[in-house]
This record gives sequence, C-alpha cells and structure tokens, in this order.
Amino acid sequence: MDTNKTAVVFIGYQNDYFAKNGVLHEIIEESSRITGVLDNTVALIEHLKSTPVLMLSTPIAFTHDYSELVEPVGILQTIKEKKAFQANTEGVQTITELRQFGDRITEIVGKRGLNAFSNTTLDEVLQQQGITELVLAGVVVSLCIDSTGRAAAEKGYKVSILSDCTSGRTVFEHDFYCDNIFSIYGKVMDHHPFLEALKVN
Repeated sequence: MDTNKTAVVFIGYQNDYFAKNGVLHEIIEESSRITGVLDNTVALIEHLKSTPVLMLSTPIAFTHDYSELVEPVGILQTIKEKKAFQANTEGVQTITELRQFGDRITEIVGKRGLNAFSNTTLDEVLQQQGITELVLAGVVVSLCIDSTGRAAAEKGYKVSILSDCTSGRTVFEHDFYCDNIFSIYGKVMDHHPFLEALKVN
C-alpha cells in the first residue's frame, strides 16, 4: 500500500452510537467492547497522523423533523423514532476521541443514509487526492460499512475493512460480515497488518 494513495474513512463515530448516554449506544455496546473499536481506532490514528494517509470522517445528520427520510424502514426508521443524529444536538457530534485530532481528519458532510458516497462529496475528494486504496473503520458492519464498501468497490477502489476498528449490532454479526461478506469485494484485516502494509511504525 502507498501512503500517498490510501484513505481511511471513519464512519459513525458519533455520540449517539459511542457515548454511554447515546440513544443508539446499546445497539453496538457489546460488539464494540469485544473488538476494542475505540482504543484500536485511536491507536490507528496516532500512527497515521504524521503520514500522508488521507483520513476522513462521514458523520450522518438529519434535520429536526427528519424530512429527509420519506417512509424510512429498518435502521433509518429506528433513527427517526429515537431521534438520533439530529442536527445541533450532542448526539450528532463526532466523539471526542476523534475530535482531538483536529483538522488531521477531514469531515465530509451530507450523509443521510447508509452509503457514505450518497449525497456527499466523498468520491470527488478521493479522486482529487489520487486515492486508489480505501480503508473503512466504524459502525455498523452490516449497514454503513457494507454499503460504503460495496459502493467503493463498484467505483473501482481497492477496499479494505479493519476488523478490530469496526462493530456490529452483535458480536455474531460483526464476525459473520468480517469472515464471510467483506471478502467478496475487499480485504479484511486488523489495524496492525494494515500499518505494516503501509510501512508505518
């Protein structure tokens, strides 16, 4: 992997998922604890912050009345019912663990659904920077991570998913996607071999 052509996209690192009082925290709590997603993500960023690797976050946000969601189903319906990721609330904010890195992580706004490419400038930013390798971290493996990974592969990016920097709604779901699904269109690894592939100590 070439540090100049690699981007890491951080998906869902927001208080409504990760804060103990987050309205969706219970959905990912067990899986996050098992994978150590937060500690591993922070360790990853610490190693990457002095490299050319592009680091992006794609938070999801909705207006106060969720007018963007027309007849939502599944997780999007749950988000609306629980009033998660509402603009101008504490829950929508990026978690402190990522905010501490300041502008080293560029925020791409506009995400309203599962796929981080939809309704955002993510693809344009990646193309402008000459990115060919896209690495995904965050939540939830069966939803935003999988949707974004498939879209990235269809757009011609080489996709990798970091198994120890992701969470599912259950431990089983996380392991199932990492063991059986992601390898259909990308690579699965934890953050240690990823750093080794980049030759980053």
